[in-house]
Amino acid sequence: MIKKFRAQKLLLCTLIALLGFATACKKSSVNPDGASTSPASPGTRDELTKDSIYLYAQQTYFWNTGMPSYASFNPRQYNSNDAILAAIKALPSTGGKDKYSFIDNGTVATQLGGVSGDFGFSIFFNSANDLRIKYVYATSPAATQGLKRGYQITKINGSTNINTSDAAINSIVDAIFGSAATVSLTVVKPDGTSQDVVVTRASYNINPILFTNTYTVGAKKVGYIVFNSFTTNSTSLLDAAFTKFAADGVTELVVDLRYNGGGSVGTSEAFTNLVAPVNQNGKVMYTTYWTQSMQDGNATILQNQKFYAKGNDGVTRLYSYFDYSYKPTAAAGNQEVFAKRGTLNNLSRVYFIVTASTASASELLINNLKPVMDVKLIGKKTYGKPVGFFSIHIDKSDLYIPQFQTKNQLNQGDYFDGMTVDKDIADDVTKDFGDPSERLLAQALNYSANGVFTSYLKDNTLSSTTGLSRTQVDDLTGKMDHEFKGMVETRKLKLNK
Repeated sequence: MIKKFRAQKLLLCTLIALLGFATACKKSSVNPDGASTSPASPGTRDELTKDSIYLYAQQTYFWNTGMPSYASFNPRQYNSNDAILAAIKALPSTGGKDKYSFIDNGTVATQLGGVSGDFGFSIFFNSANDLRIKYVYATSPAATQGLKRGYQITKINGSTNINTSDAAINSIVDAIFGSAATVSLTVVKPDGTSQDVVVTRASYNINPILFTNTYTVGAKKVGYIVFNSFTTNSTSLLDAAFTKFAADGVTELVVDLRYNGGGSVGTSEAFTNLVAPVNQNGKVMYTTYWTQSMQDGNATILQNQKFYAKGNDGVTRLYSYFDYSYKPTAAAGNQEVFAKRGTLNNLSRVYFIVTASTASASELLINNLKPVMDVKLIGKKTYGKPVGFFSIHIDKSDLYIPQFQTKNQLNQGDYFDGMTVDKDIADDVTKDFGDPSERLLAQALNYSANGVFTSYLKDNTLSSTTGLSRTQVDDLTGKMDHEFKGMVETRKLKLNK
């Protein structure tokens, strides 16, 4: 399906640079209430960008049925692009389901390709005054300073004001996820020793596989993989990990997606085929249902998103996203089938470790496998994002609005409220990945050994002493979770000519 613009050297047609913008939009606008559907005057650059955001939504937004006309909505009345998008998300047509749309400056496209330019780590609270590192990317600036999951942070930029108050959280988030070039930290390691470090922002390649191991559980071999993002460059890394699992004789698998907000649809599909049983080959994996106006060939505004590609006759020429077929059929290229990948052929069960940060392409992987093998979910209910998008380039920004929904071979895919778990248990940020005593992994290993999950009163608190409540955890996740959440169509759609 669709390759990311920058990754394929696409020739983008920026609407606001075209004198014919208003005319093109008039030809292609949806007009649900009979009013004017396009701007009456050319407008300024900023005004045309605002127009574009709304007009693309009119024709490609997953919840575009019943949207008001251009004149009724009047995008130029809003003081920012984000305000327009917020107003679109609040429209009655969405039913309150859109928690996904956003406008980006190209950062997402870069990270999706496997390159980042931040500090390379993330954080969460173990208790009200106990802040921990929850993961570190290998080769990142944080990794080169020796930071690891589970380290306690006791000082940030000289301040010991580390707690769950709004003021403290705002300061912490700004220091670690803001735009500062450096952050100074004091950390306490599991052995009780303290270390002062300065982490400097830099570009690095993302390896989303944070940890792998094979455990012996009785007579079984259980594989474990922590996968943190569905980057487009990670398929070969997954292949290598699963080759090792096959060599180890793994028969059960634990896939840790607790912080994985999604990414590439193509990578999720490849991961699915690494896990799925070979007897599913050729059977439906999932179907993509695009916005109805796109299915019906009415989203003519997509003619403005252009790229070079080889046509069905093998000749390279200029195409647009309007030249793709969006019908939910195999012939149109929107119904995927299983095609076993790798040699790990004897998996009897797969456990997924999930939290409220598990979203999108992660949920697609889980949903694909649920009808075809024994799947167990451990942790907390997932984020709930069964819809996805490709980026729409407008001036200097990428617009991401849901344009499709995926459903598995049983036509299941309405998990907008998240996927419920088989074992409800809180995350454990005090122990490194792979520690068999880490609560979520321990549940999977216990089930593998005994066929049941354990049950302790402390399962749903982050700390057995102070204990954050579930409400506090949910609130903190909303404030501190800066992982990208998205299911981005990164494959090449089938051209209709």
